[in-house]
Amino acid sequence: MNDQANSVSERYAAAKPVSLEGWNRHDTTWMLGLFGTAIGAGTLFLPINAGIGGFWPLLVLALLAFPMTFYAHRGLTRFVLSGREGADITEVVEEHFGIKAGALITLLYFFAIFPILLIYSVALTNTVGSFLEHQLHITPPPRAVLSFVLILGLLAVVRCGEQAIVKAMSLMVYPFIVALLFLAVFLVPHWNGGILTTVSTVPEPSSLLHTLWLAIPVMVFSFNHSPIISAFAVDQKRRYGEHAEERSSQILSRAHLLMVVMVLFFVFSCVLTLSPAQLVEAKAQNLSILSYLANHFSNPTIAFAAPLIAFVAISKSFLGHYIGASEGLKGLIVKSGKRPAPKTLDRMTAAFMLVVCWIVATLNPSILGMIETLGGPVIAAILFLMPMYAIRKVPAMAPYRGQASNVFVVAVGLVAITALIYSLSA
Repeated sequence: MNDQANSVSERYAAAKPVSLEGWNRHDTTWMLGLFGTAIGAGTLFLPINAGIGGFWPLLVLALLAFPMTFYAHRGLTRFVLSGREGADITEVVEEHFGIKAGALITLLYFFAIFPILLIYSVALTNTVGSFLEHQLHITPPPRAVLSFVLILGLLAVVRCGEQAIVKAMSLMVYPFIVALLFLAVFLVPHWNGGILTTVSTVPEPSSLLHTLWLAIPVMVFSFNHSPIISAFAVDQKRRYGEHAEERSSQILSRAHLLMVVMVLFFVFSCVLTLSPAQLVEAKAQNLSILSYLANHFSNPTIAFAAPLIAFVAISKSFLGHYIGASEGLKGLIVKSGKRPAPKTLDRMTAAFMLVVCWIVATLNPSILGMIETLGGPVIAAILFLMPMYAIRKVPAMAPYRGQASNVFVVAVGLVAITALIYSLSA
């Protein structure tokens, strides 16, 4: 086991596998940690992107949400579990496919996740700055100072270790769930049919397929929590040993059920309140659904709550994506031939993340959407296609061959990648 694996090992309390018993606090913490990584800032744009095509495409997407999310992340978890004890995703790729493939996947893994971390850095700075100025009527400090303090604060949580990150995220999930429920229920008296006005307009099959083709990537990445799957699988294998796959699947299924139910209730509540034309307007204004609703209702409650909810959502996602980004960066450093001590490696990683996130958040570039889109195909390839390829080629994953869910995952992965490439070229 290399230094990186040893470093991770030291952070977990469970030193040896335990038997598969009833559901426990450790499982609940991971369930909420997975939920916290997936459900973040992207959720606040999902009602706009998913509802803009009308009722029937949204209904199909709602039915596909759970199997798309569960089967893909279960496949990636199984892939990591198929490696040796303590091996993260980049080490498992190297173990199964060789050094060159391991280095390539490590590079892609890092560049797929790190741009999203930069996006959250900018979004967090913008959200807090706007909240200070418009809701608290306080002149925000210079952007460079504000972004540095915010990112440093999140990295202080990171320095406490991966278990501290997961626990912090699981704690932050509770107010976020309450907030989503509050907003969804708050909108119920304002339901006016919204998207139901399009029920009578059944799209042509070709039109429906085209709409779904472009909308599926939005659903995929709104529920994506692949950056934390590697740490999740490593911890499950260390804790449950030969029972790790069974317990991991249980945790994933409950986490995904929670995600789908909560988010779809929020999405449908929004699209039953706003018309398709208003969703188009929100997209044109590049606003999250919270900001558009605050402007639409001129309601002080929403105007005050929206940035607080966004802060929690972005912070959760930042912490979850940091695990994956730091894991990728450490893998790149180790594969370059350098073998710093685990603590030195942690400090180097944290320093790099702080400096780059701070610079980008201070500059506030306008090309973040494009960066996120460019990272999309790589995430889809790692999340959907690589585990399915491994099932066919790797002996350790042979028991999972021949399952219909494998075909479904490959199909969704290809749809997501081709749609994103089409969006870039359009």
